[in-house]
Amino acid sequence: MEGEWTSTVPDDVLRTLPRTDAALADPRLAAAVDRLGRRLVKAVVAVMQERARAGEFPPSEINDRALAALPDTASALRPVINATGVLLHTNLGRAPLSAAARDAALAAGGTTDLELDLDSGRRSRRGLSAVDALLRLVPPAEAAQIVNNGASALVLVATALAKGREIVVSRGELVEIGDGFRLPDLLVCTGARLREVGTTNRTDLADYAAAVGPATGFVLKVHPSNFRITGFTRAAGVTELSRLAVPVVADIGSGLLAPEPALPDEPDATTWLRAGASLVTASGDKLLGGPQCGLMLGRADLVEQLARHPLARAMRVDKLTLAALEATLRGPATPVHRALHAKPGRLRERAERLAGELRGHGLDCRAVDCEAVIGGGGAPGVTLPSAAVSLPASFAAPLRRGRPAVMGRVEGGRCLLDLRAVPEEADTALAAAVRHACPPAPAGHDETGG
Repeated sequence: MEGEWTSTVPDDVLRTLPRTDAALADPRLAAAVDRLGRRLVKAVVAVMQERARAGEFPPSEINDRALAALPDTASALRPVINATGVLLHTNLGRAPLSAAARDAALAAGGTTDLELDLDSGRRSRRGLSAVDALLRLVPPAEAAQIVNNGASALVLVATALAKGREIVVSRGELVEIGDGFRLPDLLVCTGARLREVGTTNRTDLADYAAAVGPATGFVLKVHPSNFRITGFTRAAGVTELSRLAVPVVADIGSGLLAPEPALPDEPDATTWLRAGASLVTASGDKLLGGPQCGLMLGRADLVEQLARHPLARAMRVDKLTLAALEATLRGPATPVHRALHAKPGRLRERAERLAGELRGHGLDCRAVDCEAVIGGGGAPGVTLPSAAVSLPASFAAPLRRGRPAVMGRVEGGRCLLDLRAVPEEADTALAAAVRHACPPAPAGHDETGG
């Protein structure tokens, strides 16, 4: 009958297809069931059975191919080598955690003393050790509160301190924070009213002073971390704003706790609190190099007001985040810090070595100089000298689909694997991924260029 599918595999071969329960009895697949769950492993086996039935490979290879196709974890999230040249790539989860932070999160995955004082056996306040680690790194802060992201920090502050009241903010600082979300919309949804002052390019202390009154909840100072305005500009600083008779809430965005010599124009929590800010809000998964969370540091009375607000319960972080954050604060240099301070000369050496190795496998590959950026809404306009492995653009898609996946960027008709955000210990895996992703050469084409 027309349109009816007929297997091209002989019946005697089809009869050798292993039953699903027989395949799952393979000790290797049985171990995978213990690690990944029966449903996931069974689904992969079923796919391989169908492919064998269609004649793609012999039935005897079903188990081996199923094992090769199984994911490393039961989650659909896949590890990616970030060779984009963007240190904090939002689509790749922003800051990669340090080994210390990953270990801490793994340990916290079990039963922990999250809200228990083991000495007394009584309930304790969650996150105390993480808050202590945070305060040790930001001495001017009297207290701190941790919520689930930077936007939550602003929402909690606006709700607790300015619901039904006014937030005075410069027109030039009403930013869009990503994915179409805009700061004015975020603040207004809390029940606060925005009192916009100044102009897009110039706002003086006098503009704020004229707007502050009995209805003012606080003055908001926002660091425009994802754009720059140049030319005829003026912005009132935190020191000036602190002279006003209302709290000053300063959002630094990118999460630096102290000055960073590599980014002298990027504000930090310590400096702005010393300049007179009542509260500083920031993200934990940007330049701080930790997990996604929102940080609020400053006056003890204001932080306590935030902590006791009902929204704080809805925005609180879990034990995995607290563990990873504390380990980030107390532990060794983060991957973000190492990437930020990577030496251009060393990056070029790595690129030359990798390119030479890959050319030895017959690939069209060379080392090139390039520029990396911070990303993640931090340090706009700042570029970092870097080096990359340059491949034909046809490598980009196979690399993304590999295991591990590799995300580069296509520029000038070439696929660049920028090494600035790639830890040196990942170079071997990166080279193996490139060799495995080598696209098939067109018929009659000599891959070496001959």
